[in-house]
Order: sequence, then structure tokens, then C-alpha cells
Amino acid sequence: MFCSSSECKGEDKVIQEQGDVIAAEGDTVTLYCKYETTSAFPYLFWYKQEINEFPKYVLRRDTTGTEDNDQEFPKDRFDAKINKIQPSVPLKIQKLQLSDSAVYYCALRLSSLQ
Repeated sequence: MFCSSSECKGEDKVIQEQGDVIAAEGDTVTLYCKYETTSAFPYLFWYKQEINEFPKYVLRRDTTGTEDNDQEFPKDRFDAKINKIQPSVPLKIQKLQLSDSAVYYCALRLSSLQ
């Protein structure tokens, strides 16, 4: 595909500005992720990465209402809802455990339903 510089804007992205979050076991935390996309049907993902490990898939949400969580990350503890008005997909982690300590990444994939 060819595009001129005015057409190739790289408009599809996620933004995580929050930085480190400190909380105690049993607490609830929310990790924020804004997204910008030209797609009407984006897929948003969260991944967890522990030290010296590959990222692990946590969950997927899309604007059609489809929700999927990996069995290791049950929805009663790890949940996210897409906000279409202020495009974001905050990850809420409840009943924090020491094993939840990690780096969490948000990712965006464009749908083929364009």
C-alpha cells in the first residue's frame, strides 16, 4: 500500500501515562489505557509481563461488546469496559494479590470488519 505523508499519520495507538501504582493486598486498582483509532471496531487487549517472562494474555474487549478473559485471569478479579465516549479501556484488578505485581500493557488491534 502506498500513501503520501499527509495520509500516513499513524493514528492508531494506545497511550498509558499512569506510571507505577502502589497498592496493598486486598485492594482494588485501576490501570488506565487511552486509545486512538480510525477503526470503527477495534479490539483492545491487556497483557501482564513479569520479570524475565514473556507477556501473558489477560483479556480482550471490543466495541461490539465481546469480552474474553484468559482462564488464569477470571473476570471477577480482572475486568475492563470500553469507554467509547472518551476512548479508553481501563483494567480493574480487584482483591489484589502479591502475584499480581507486574507490568501491564494495553494493546490495540484493528478489526477486519472496517
